[in-house]
Amino acid sequence: MFVSQIQILFMSRKRIFSVVLLFAALHINAQQKSSDFRIGMSYGFGSEFNNTDYTFTNHFYKAQLYYRLKKTRNFEYDILVQPEINFGKHQLLNLYFVKPETPNFEQKRVEYMQLKNVHEYVLNLGFMVRKPIGKIFSCYVLGSIGPMITDTETERMSKGFAFADILAVGFTAAYDQFQLDIRPSLRHVSNAGLGSSNAGYNTKNIEFGISYQL
Repeated sequence: MFVSQIQILFMSRKRIFSVVLLFAALHINAQQKSSDFRIGMSYGFGSEFNNTDYTFTNHFYKAQLYYRLKKTRNFEYDILVQPEINFGKHQLLNLYFVKPETPNFEQKRVEYMQLKNVHEYVLNLGFMVRKPIGKIFSCYVLGSIGPMITDTETERMSKGFAFADILAVGFTAAYDQFQLDIRPSLRHVSNAGLGSSNAGYNTKNIEFGISYQL
């Protein structure tokens, strides 16, 4: 009887050990399958290039979803989806930017020279080429374009549908599954001629982000 109890105990431990190994293998396999995805968020701010026509300052928040398309010995290639909300402040400085042929141009000049709040809702779609530097650091180049909605008409852009184009470089530092990110960028916003006003805005920005490897 004592021998039988030992055999039962041994079999029970063997089964438990097998179950533990199975769950560990499944967990590792799940990590391997999902390791090409990262999620994150960022905050940034910027302003227009100095000019005599207008001012534009902004700050923004982005949610981020990265997917690694390919990894080679020297580079990684990612696609990136970034929903964004952008809070801008805009003011016309040069009243002659509004031409006399504009309907009600005198009224428009007065209206546009007031400081305005501009909200933009954007879906950025980007492609990134990353160069790892050791096991912790990396640098990259990012280009993105995305549809957006702006809620305020100005002398430079009509209210409604437009596009946001971004060219950025970035630097990252990784710790465990987390990655810290700093990203200077150039941004152009216009509506591709879909609205009556299409001069758009050009801004220089910098953003700070954190992401997590799934």
